[in-house]
Amino acid sequence: MTDPLLSIADAQAELIETFEALPDWQERYQYIIELGQALPPLPTEFQTDAYKVRGCQSQVWIAPEVREGHLHFQAGSDAIITAGLIAVLLSVYNARTPKEILTTPPDFIKAIGLSQHLSPSRSNGLLSMVRRIFDAASAAAGEDASVHG
Repeated sequence: MTDPLLSIADAQAELIETFEALPDWQERYQYIIELGQALPPLPTEFQTDAYKVRGCQSQVWIAPEVREGHLHFQAGSDAIITAGLIAVLLSVYNARTPKEILTTPPDFIKAIGLSQHLSPSRSNGLLSMVRRIFDAASAAAGEDASVHG
């Protein structure tokens, strides 16, 4: 999903450009749905309370794993638009170092207009998903510091 050759800033810029190229919100929602449909299925072992994201109206799970200093996420939802929102977040934050994640606020959410076009409950859920990604990055950065520092 994430092009490892793109910097995190370039990944955000590409996402913003893609959304700006779509003429209206009906097409943007369709694109979000397609991203959600393309998200790999989340293995059932991650569909537990340990990985559940609180604050989401639908069922959402995000399972982080550190591999070779990069944070990789497997995620899923029982709602197709929510799965698409996860895919949007992962297009920026997946396979990044904890430091890259922690130093890159989710400004692209406002830039692509998501904050204005989601219902309040979906917006809260999106913020909960962002928080989970940043919490995982903080935890991974702490582990990294304790191992190397």
